[in-house]
Amino acid sequence: MMKIFYPLLSASFLLFGCAEYTAQLKIEQAFPNFTFQQPVDIQNSGDGTNRLFILEQAGKIWVFENGPGTSEKKLFLDLTDKVSSGGEMGLLGLAFHPNYKSNGYFYLDYTVNNPRQTIISRFKASTDINRADKGSETVLMRIDQPYSNHNGGQLSFGPDGFLYISLGDGGSGGDPQNHAQNLSSFLGKILRIDVDHTSEGLNYSIPADNPFKVNSPDFKGEIYAYGLRNVWRFSFDPVTKILWGADVGQNSWEEIDLIEKGGNYGWRCYEGNHSYNTSDCGSKNFIKPIWEFAHDNDGGYSITGGFVYRGRDAGELTGKYIYGDFVSGNIWSLDYSGGIAKNRLLFKGAHNVSTFGVDENRELYFANYNNGRIYKFRGTASTGGRR
Repeated sequence: MMKIFYPLLSASFLLFGCAEYTAQLKIEQAFPNFTFQQPVDIQNSGDGTNRLFILEQAGKIWVFENGPGTSEKKLFLDLTDKVSSGGEMGLLGLAFHPNYKSNGYFYLDYTVNNPRQTIISRFKASTDINRADKGSETVLMRIDQPYSNHNGGQLSFGPDGFLYISLGDGGSGGDPQNHAQNLSSFLGKILRIDVDHTSEGLNYSIPADNPFKVNSPDFKGEIYAYGLRNVWRFSFDPVTKILWGADVGQNSWEEIDLIEKGGNYGWRCYEGNHSYNTSDCGSKNFIKPIWEFAHDNDGGYSITGGFVYRGRDAGELTGKYIYGDFVSGNIWSLDYSGGIAKNRLLFKGAHNVSTFGVDENRELYFANYNNGRIYKFRGTASTGGRR
């Protein structure tokens, strides 16, 4: 999912801040009775049941009631016989249809071998709300992967009701086939599809306003944005509707981007704001990241994208983008109000942060890939409601 997996670096929680962040802002175990095997995604079904769903990289999805005293988890779906897992491959992403409560549809991103592909599929819940119908799978997309790394993996429905999909540049190192700048390739892109309609022999349709739908018969109309190395996690701010993407870097820099329709984010020409391989770049109009950090212990080596906080349990974080790094274990907040990025280190060397997720109340969680536990943030300031 990210570049490489490292052991847990530190168990310490060190808070850096000023009056805005007090010593009472803390990380706590959200579900002390549970651990998971290599958790890689946290989702809620948005159906009013207040449940959470945890993906394990090997191919299992667990479901349980959202409460600190919850003691029972149920196996929602087991795809371990279909999923090829290991390194950066596996069951990588889950998204519930906006009308899941009535139609029972959810969508998965997983990898297989022979041939090596990313699969985007639709499944349906069974009559038991805590079980999926494994036989209900409808494959939407099969995308060939030349290497086993840089698969992306995020799925999310946008405020427009379309399904957004992140795909890495195909792997190896340095994007040797220049997929990310090639509009005839799905790789190194954010895709956007309409899952409520079908067209042209597809199990989905391409939104009419996708930026490359009618530009060239060789372009992939599903492409929403491009020039990305490996956006492992992206998210929409439910208030501003802005799409935040965290792009895992190559040798030196990790970056955070605001993803725009038709935007070119520069890879492999640039890694963050820095030239990488400009041999075929010409005078293209690249969109620069709003933030980057270097490969060192003060920054990290593999960014894990998060969410703009809109919950109520840690009001100090409201409106700020909370994200982490898988290798260094650092967790930050990024304030981009007024179009100026102000970054602040919240916790240093705390966890192998593999993913973030939110519940139906927009409270923010993250998973520690190494110890298999789920955590949340607790502060002193309360918003008194969702914001």
